[in-house]
Amino acid sequence: MATQANKLPFKGKSIYEGKFFDRAPQCLAAGKLTSQGETSEQCLRPKDERPPSPEVIRKFRATFRPDAGQMRNFYGTAYDPQRQWAVEMTHGIKTHTSVDAGKLVNPEPKTFFLQRLHDRDENNYLSHKRAPLGKSYDQRPGLPKGLDLASFTFGLPTEMEAGAGSLINPNKNYEQIFREATEGHDLYVRSHADYYPLERVCRSYSSPGFHPQKRYGIATPHSNDGRMTRETMKWLHETQADKATKIVSKRLEDFREKYQPQLGKSLDPIKDTMNVPPDHTFGALHKPDPYGAGDVIHNRKMNNILKGKENQRAVVAAIRQQLKKLNYHHFNNLLEAFRFYDQEGKGKITLSNLHNVCVKYRLPVDFDMIEKVLDYCDADKDGMINYLEFCNFLNWKEKLPTGLDDLGPPPMMIGTDYLFSKIPPEKLINEAYLVPKDPQTSDLTTSTIVKQIDFNVGNHSTSNAMYNSVIGPGGISSKSFRTYGIPSVRSDLSAPRVKRLSDRTNYGDQAFLYGLMCPSLYSQHNVYERDLLQPRTFEEIKSIFTNIGIRMCGEDMERAYKQAAMNHPKGHVSVESFRGLLDDIQEQQIRAGVHPMALGESQ
Repeated sequence: MATQANKLPFKGKSIYEGKFFDRAPQCLAAGKLTSQGETSEQCLRPKDERPPSPEVIRKFRATFRPDAGQMRNFYGTAYDPQRQWAVEMTHGIKTHTSVDAGKLVNPEPKTFFLQRLHDRDENNYLSHKRAPLGKSYDQRPGLPKGLDLASFTFGLPTEMEAGAGSLINPNKNYEQIFREATEGHDLYVRSHADYYPLERVCRSYSSPGFHPQKRYGIATPHSNDGRMTRETMKWLHETQADKATKIVSKRLEDFREKYQPQLGKSLDPIKDTMNVPPDHTFGALHKPDPYGAGDVIHNRKMNNILKGKENQRAVVAAIRQQLKKLNYHHFNNLLEAFRFYDQEGKGKITLSNLHNVCVKYRLPVDFDMIEKVLDYCDADKDGMINYLEFCNFLNWKEKLPTGLDDLGPPPMMIGTDYLFSKIPPEKLINEAYLVPKDPQTSDLTTSTIVKQIDFNVGNHSTSNAMYNSVIGPGGISSKSFRTYGIPSVRSDLSAPRVKRLSDRTNYGDQAFLYGLMCPSLYSQHNVYERDLLQPRTFEEIKSIFTNIGIRMCGEDMERAYKQAAMNHPKGHVSVESFRGLLDDIQEQQIRAGVHPMALGESQ
């Protein structure tokens, strides 16, 4: 009651009037009351308090400056009584609407009766009678009687001249074609002004000092490289702007360098706050792998990897090529070259012998590179180069004879006689390593040594050649084969307890093709392979086999269970392993002639 007594009278219109329903009109709205000003409509349409213009002036204003939204009207027709109905008057003839585009594109289907009426109307035309739909126009009624339609032809016969090929490429030489082309050229010049390309045009000047072969005027300076054209296309102020020094604001240049990407530089807005040199890199430095992609693909061993040895291999190849060239030019056969290398007469070239030869040949080779050359040429890895390796890797054996005429005692080195040696000499090369150069000749040469660091390149085998080769005691073991990628059967992952429909991963618990084509009897009773292979205790095994009709005493059952556990590396016993053990015991008893256990019957 005190609130109603202190209520002040409200004058004016509420700003929410007409928009919301006031459920408590006796209570004032909370907040500070602001003065109400002009509305948007009053601002856009102010009240015009000027006196209206006379009618005489308004008709002239309607002609030159009509009001907004009004049509311009000539002041002479301002008081015309016909002007009111002339606005709504239309001229011309009223036309009817034609067929819509929709009906033209997709007309209404005709009935059979309407189609027959349309065909009857069309048959009345003479053109339809002469040439019906689907037939050519029959002109026989208009031809003369007795005319042979099969053999008679109209028109004049055309004589066959040269073909298109002879016109394009006539059977004429260059002189005949040039002579025919130049005949009458002067007449064509006079009649049609037909000049050859780059031919001088005849102006028919009658001046006595004019001669057609003379040149008149001043020669225009030109350059074949387009220098003048470039200067013409480029204006003077552009040339001066290129030569002038470009003035750039330092503040703008600092902003671009700091916040905008620069060509060839990394964007680093906080580099001014880092107290590190410009070439500093952050993060852990990963040590590169010693092998490359080719080494991984070819499954090379660590001592045969080729990554980072390109320069070394190139130097070894260059040394071998130089030694081959020197041996070819200084010796008559391979035996003389081998004696020059083997100064001690051992029948093999050592590292010191190879180094002495390089010194005599004046080859600037380091001792380490000589070791690499020896390691490359040493196929049997005995630390020395024999005669067979020397012929294959340090000589062109096809271009030089072997020099081995007598294969009885081996040829020794110069200055060494094998007759005075206490140790009996060995043969320099076995006769099995000598092969004929050509099938047509009897000349012998050493056999070729196949040197391949990639085992799977020289001795590869396809999957087709290995069918049924991994089965049995003499098969090929695939344990040492290197596998790549992710296996299709993920036996390395444990199968989930509840497998979702979207999970397509094979965890090794799915049946293969033979199991789908020939399902077992157990699967018909909802007993699957995982149930047969699951490890079980002695009580479970005893209960399962007793329920299916196996009658065994407790001691025999326990003895069989222990024997089955010994056959497994982890001591697990499953239904399948126990059943296999019982089958083996039964087989032994049958072979021995005793069979005390009858399956499915009581003893």
